[in-house]
Amino acid sequence: MSVAYCLCMTEGILVFSAEGSLFCFKSRKGKVRLHWFCQALVLIAAATGLGFMVASKNVSERPHLVTWHSLLGTCTLAATMLQAACGVCVIFPKLLRLSSTLPRLKLYHATCGLVVYLLATVTVVSAMFSDWFQATVKGVAWWAFLLLPFFPALVVMNQITNAYLPRKKISS
Repeated sequence: MSVAYCLCMTEGILVFSAEGSLFCFKSRKGKVRLHWFCQALVLIAAATGLGFMVASKNVSERPHLVTWHSLLGTCTLAATMLQAACGVCVIFPKLLRLSSTLPRLKLYHATCGLVVYLLATVTVVSAMFSDWFQATVKGVAWWAFLLLPFFPALVVMNQITNAYLPRKKISS
């Protein structure tokens, strides 16, 4: 699930940035398709991870949804699925007979996507406070792992706000 959210979701968002993406498609259509592909991978990997975690909890007969990480993870997965549905609305607004304009739908999609990304970042960071992670990773490495998810989050926040916030015109 960490790979899904930290790698696939990040790259799926940064594909629209000229300097931030590993892939440099020229056409908007190519970028949108890669975005869809990366976000679909997020959903598949997250659902697979959830399946393994539920199975592991059932085998070990441990309770479900008892930690902040598990509760945040559940909310993150639900928000990711809702955001994917919003993405479908952006692609097919006429087919779905939506009353909002396409630029407004894109703004909503980007804003909600940022909220989902930040929720995913908080979920990943909360995993670092688990007993298992703190027993496995110690010292400076723990601090590095703790701070690492915030850097891509800042890049994503910057990209979305630069793309969608209105710019003030400078008058001379």
